[in-house]
Amino acid sequence: MTTKTDFYETLGVARNATPEDIKKAYRKLAFQFHPDRNKDAGATERFKEISEAYQVLSDPNRRASYDQFGHAGANGAAGRGFEGFEGFGGLGDIFESFFGGGQRPQGPARGRDLEYRTAITFMEAVFGAEKEFDINRVEPCGRCSGSRAEPGTTATQCATCNGAGQVRRIQRSIFGQFAQMSTCSTCQGEGSTVSTPCTQCKGAGRERKHRKISVNVPAGVDSGRRIRLRSEGEPGDPGAPAGDLYIHVEVESHEIFERDGDDILMKLDVNVARAALGATTRVPTVDGPQELKIPAGTQSGQAFRMRDMGVPHLGSSGRRGDQIVIINVAIPKKLDDRQRELLEELAATMGDDISPDGDEDGWLGKVKDFISGEGS
Repeated sequence: MTTKTDFYETLGVARNATPEDIKKAYRKLAFQFHPDRNKDAGATERFKEISEAYQVLSDPNRRASYDQFGHAGANGAAGRGFEGFEGFGGLGDIFESFFGGGQRPQGPARGRDLEYRTAITFMEAVFGAEKEFDINRVEPCGRCSGSRAEPGTTATQCATCNGAGQVRRIQRSIFGQFAQMSTCSTCQGEGSTVSTPCTQCKGAGRERKHRKISVNVPAGVDSGRRIRLRSEGEPGDPGAPAGDLYIHVEVESHEIFERDGDDILMKLDVNVARAALGATTRVPTVDGPQELKIPAGTQSGQAFRMRDMGVPHLGSSGRRGDQIVIINVAIPKKLDDRQRELLEELAATMGDDISPDGDEDGWLGKVKDFISGEGS
């Protein structure tokens, strides 16, 4: 004969534990060992023991009898506690009701959200734009305005749920009575029935339509951003709000500019002479051509910052990033006769001096002298 574990020990509480202590202990252990959640070997038997202990100790009369006579005093109550439960189906329902996991009354369902993608140009991302695109969504039927009934007729209140859209069912268990709510099977949660369905939507109350939606793309938006249009999704149940429309933005690449956060990067090819002697040149920006001073002796890879010529900071007014111009000293691949002649003369005057950091008497001075005719 198997000896039963003391009920207090099963729940891990003292013999003078309060009803609240017993309830908390049971909730914790039942959650841990419930067969629907714990597939380990022995979990089912452990759950039976926990539930049996709780049945007895949570009832003042049964607990008093157990305290006085032990398991023999509790047999009358506890021995019948699990009759009629097969595979813990019924006990699972009780567990869900006890922990709030079962079906609950639900109000009208909110409409479904919609998601679309749109591509915008680099310039539209920088300065913002108004975009229009087509969507396909479910809307209230244009003929019956969502009533589901043919115009001239009306829907009638559902006799099964009395217009509530849900039915209430009382379940008796070892823990007492529990009320569960479920969707009415007669009206499918609508609360009303239609004798003459709308001929356009066939009594559905909704139909799919194509719409043109206009959205304002804010300045500074970047790829991966999501724009939310409230209540532009599909409609909800009667009395419930519509869903939202989310626009996922993808920014097209640009032939000149590249984005780095709020900064704009661009490469600028400069010929050898201008890099050596320095020059002022006009460079493209998103605001149009702007002058940039290139100092003498500029090297390939050197970067120059043009303040406030970048992308506006998203959500702020006035703040902008910078444009970063990266210099590429271009070496010509083909030379005409005169260019070759001049470079050969330059090479002869420079010798083997390749230091980029020389002073006016170094390579830079020699280049200046040569170009100005003093070194020829």
